[in-house]
Amino acid sequence: MVNLTPNAIATINGGDTNSKPLIQVIDIKLIGTTQERYRFLISDSVSTQHAMLATQLNDRVKTGQVKKGSVLQLVDYICSNVQNRKIIVVLNMETIILDCDIIGNPKMFSESTRAPQNSVPNGNLQPSMRAGANSFSAQNTSMRAGSNNFTAQSTCNNAPGFRASVEPPSNYSSQNAGSNISNNRSNFLPSRQPSSTYTAQNRGGNNVQSYGPTVQPPYQPPPNYQNRGTIVKNEAPARIIPISALNPYQGRWAIKARVTAKGDLRRYNNARGDGKVFSFDLLDSDGGEIRVTCFNAVVDRFYDMIEVGRVYLISKGSLKPAKKDFNHLNNEWEIFLEATSTVDLCQDEDASIPRQHFSFKPISEIEAAENNSILDVIGIVISVNPSVPILRKNGMETLRRVLNLKDSSGKTTEVTLWGEFCNNEGQNLQELVDSGFFPILAVKAGKVNDFSGKSIGTISSTQLFINPDFPQAHDQRQWFDNGGKNSASVSISRDIMPGGANKNEIRKTVSQIRDEDLGRSDKPDWVTLRGSITFIKADSFCYTACPLMIGDRQCSKKVTKSSDSKWQCDRCNQEFDECDYRYLLQFQIQDHTGMTWVTAFQDAGEEILGCSAKELYGTKYELEDETRFGEIMRSKLFSQYIFKLKIKEEMYGDEQRVKITGVKADPVDYSHEGRHMIDMITTFSKQY
Repeated sequence: MVNLTPNAIATINGGDTNSKPLIQVIDIKLIGTTQERYRFLISDSVSTQHAMLATQLNDRVKTGQVKKGSVLQLVDYICSNVQNRKIIVVLNMETIILDCDIIGNPKMFSESTRAPQNSVPNGNLQPSMRAGANSFSAQNTSMRAGSNNFTAQSTCNNAPGFRASVEPPSNYSSQNAGSNISNNRSNFLPSRQPSSTYTAQNRGGNNVQSYGPTVQPPYQPPPNYQNRGTIVKNEAPARIIPISALNPYQGRWAIKARVTAKGDLRRYNNARGDGKVFSFDLLDSDGGEIRVTCFNAVVDRFYDMIEVGRVYLISKGSLKPAKKDFNHLNNEWEIFLEATSTVDLCQDEDASIPRQHFSFKPISEIEAAENNSILDVIGIVISVNPSVPILRKNGMETLRRVLNLKDSSGKTTEVTLWGEFCNNEGQNLQELVDSGFFPILAVKAGKVNDFSGKSIGTISSTQLFINPDFPQAHDQRQWFDNGGKNSASVSISRDIMPGGANKNEIRKTVSQIRDEDLGRSDKPDWVTLRGSITFIKADSFCYTACPLMIGDRQCSKKVTKSSDSKWQCDRCNQEFDECDYRYLLQFQIQDHTGMTWVTAFQDAGEEILGCSAKELYGTKYELEDETRFGEIMRSKLFSQYIFKLKIKEEMYGDEQRVKITGVKADPVDYSHEGRHMIDMITTFSKQY
């Protein structure tokens, strides 16, 4: 039968983190409502204690690799105080025996159940330890502070790290020779060379007492604490641990990591008043990443201090679950720095910590990525469009620049730069492409957009690297220079096939729009439909629109006539003599399954009627040529188009209605449409 590590529970509670003991799982319980966590009851055959399993190990339980009765070896673990009681946190473990009967008759561990100290008879040897100095005091027994020499008449041999001799008290006779002299491990400062066996030879000379394995955590005496007397609890420096080992159950921790990204300082206002916040991302030598967030007064302390690319030693922060809507890093936790937190710059460069961590995906895989997912991509920039101003929904203006990225997977995608990226990296890229050079661009933390195909857009935490020096960049350059430049590629963004059909299109019929309840989810449904126009409303085909330009775009909001016969735009807060006219075309489309109403705006309206709304308005109301107007309208009836439709439920008064908007209308290419129908027949034949 397997032997569990003796006194493992007591040893871990005493501070051990290195002995890698064998323990047994007595019970497993799933706890937590918002986040699943497993609590073990573990045993060393004598004592039991509760242990929390790190969430990254949850799959070990779910897949049956750990169960009740399993014998485990704890590889990485700590003991933390949680609500005035100690809990062992298991960070890594190995299953030694999957199924095993309960070993021993263990009882719940408490401080009072620790192994009693074996002392010299009559109690004349009273070991004690003063924290902060290497001193050991007893009657006729002394150990000089700062020294590993312990002087008396008889000698303790084979004790690596220090030599000890004990002068027996006057009433100590030869009959006591060979008596056990032992001390609880907590009475000693950790030695630099943990010993596997401690042997003491008494004056009797032959009786030897052997003590079991005692593994101590590494001792690093901090010089700044010498000669200061007793150390206050939690005053000594915390042990540096990997980012991957961080969890909320640790009382004291420290991490050493490089800043890979720093967010802008943002201000906010809520029910508690005004505030400010900024975040930065960290990467350590083990590849672990985590985001750090600071609020208000903590921002004032650290914002100017944090620099991208520098290495810092950080401790005394709180860990909270990461909000995945805003945090793309591969870590379930996020650090929040507080008033007691410390951030120290490491002056010496640490080459073991990489400057950045990438998880590149080929463009061909982005095509299947979920909308709004965050990923890294690298490729060759083959074209760059000029920056254009864009008016956001909140009324603020920003810049947008679109470029095309090509990689060795044979696919291309659009990358949309927003804001300052347009003038900084975007301008640099445009100058390089205009000069005839095609640069490599690595995008860290780009956001996937699925509007009209798949594309990548920048967000506040995105980083762009032009012609970086790492292997993936060299591979792309070699592929491009050796023929990739002239190789054919397929775009996953707005790739229009002959006849106007989008390769990412979803074909539907009129009846499917109704039967599948399209448009009733949180996001609009985009479908393609082949149908004929059967009716067009002629009395309200356009509206009066604002002609003013906002950047390179027209305002286009509806305008009204003021008292002095001028047109007024409430959005622009201006008046003008003439307005513009834009389509608001309502018509019916029909296919072999049914009929539905569709609304088309300016671009789609011009594609259908073949003239601008202003021209058609002039024909009807200014020239009053009803004959010509009627001919234009009737000529479009029963014409077939490939419609690109946006379907979304909207509120009309107190009623929810599904609105279908025609975004694009292309005449049918019957050759292409015939091939499409043959492909559909082939697909259905294989299914049935």
